[in-house]
Amino acid sequence: MKKWDLNNASKTIQFSAALLTAFIGGSLFSLVGLPIPWLLGPMAALLIASRFKNVKLIWPVSMRNTGLIIVGYSIGISFTKSSLSDMISHLPSMLILTTLIVLVCVGSAFVMSKYSGIDYPTSLTSSIPGGLSQIVVFAEEMKGIDITTVTFFHVTRVIMVVFLVPLLIFSPIFAAKSTNHSSDNVIPEWSGLFPLIFLFALICFLAAKIGKIIKLPAPYFLGPVIAVAAIGLFGLQGPPLPPSLLDISQFMVGGYIGLLLKPEQLDNKRKTLLLALMNGLILICATMFFSFLLTQYYDLSTITGFLSLAPGGMDQMGIIAQEVNADVTTVTSYQLFRMAFIYAAVPPLLRLVLKLSLRKKDKNSNVKTKC
Repeated sequence: MKKWDLNNASKTIQFSAALLTAFIGGSLFSLVGLPIPWLLGPMAALLIASRFKNVKLIWPVSMRNTGLIIVGYSIGISFTKSSLSDMISHLPSMLILTTLIVLVCVGSAFVMSKYSGIDYPTSLTSSIPGGLSQIVVFAEEMKGIDITTVTFFHVTRVIMVVFLVPLLIFSPIFAAKSTNHSSDNVIPEWSGLFPLIFLFALICFLAAKIGKIIKLPAPYFLGPVIAVAAIGLFGLQGPPLPPSLLDISQFMVGGYIGLLLKPEQLDNKRKTLLLALMNGLILICATMFFSFLLTQYYDLSTITGFLSLAPGGMDQMGIIAQEVNADVTTVTSYQLFRMAFIYAAVPPLLRLVLKLSLRKKDKNSNVKTKC
């Protein structure tokens, strides 16, 4: 009993320390005026703090999931009948651009495997910009793929994207203006949430749980988005969230991401980190180029185009889109399509690559045996 109590007390201290560290990071980023402070601040603070050997911090996944439910709800209420028809008109470009992004991943993975010593199946699985948890689960199911390398590459890319994309958006390339959380410049207040928010909170919670049961990608984000959007299309609109609640949701997600990166689990840390950074940079540059092509054909802002194709998580790009007043329905639609496309098309491709790779290894081992 005493051992259990000590373990519980230790976890409470570690979580409290993580909360304090994350809050300090968010406050500093906010004070300095950096973009999306309550997402990037906790990320940066916990990423740095967790690198110290004697510092042990924890961030419950349930806290991250709660933050994602809030973000999912906020994006769900932005879907309208007109935005749905816009999504349908974008389907051809979604297919073409997603295919091009996957081809870039295939090419960069091939080059990386040639010069790094990482086998091609692992390299390709590490390069495909799908959801972190889904890709890792797939890698676990496939024999012959180095799960540690795959996880490290994806976590590094997510952190890179979440840090770099806001900085790029607020740079002269995109020249994002200061933003409001509401398109009509009326800032929602806490008093406007009640009592309807209780109904939507229950709906979002159930939608997230159902999404998890049916193995929906990013269920705690996508479940509420789909449920709230569907209810809105039938005429029941949820109340908009106040900026402070959106900041809290970003804090919940940012703290979790900050503790994801664990380079100590790798054998060749420097080399793998460099490769992961290069891989992430190639994807960011490629999607930026494709986003400029996208904005030439549709009446979209450059920011919306970039966030729609950026190789980050659908939930993180949704958070950033809200902060910079991009078209969140377009961003979510493109990100969702890419995720669905990758889950449908990439596993067969990876299985084929793995089969060919194993066949090549067997052939080489047979030749060596004969010699």
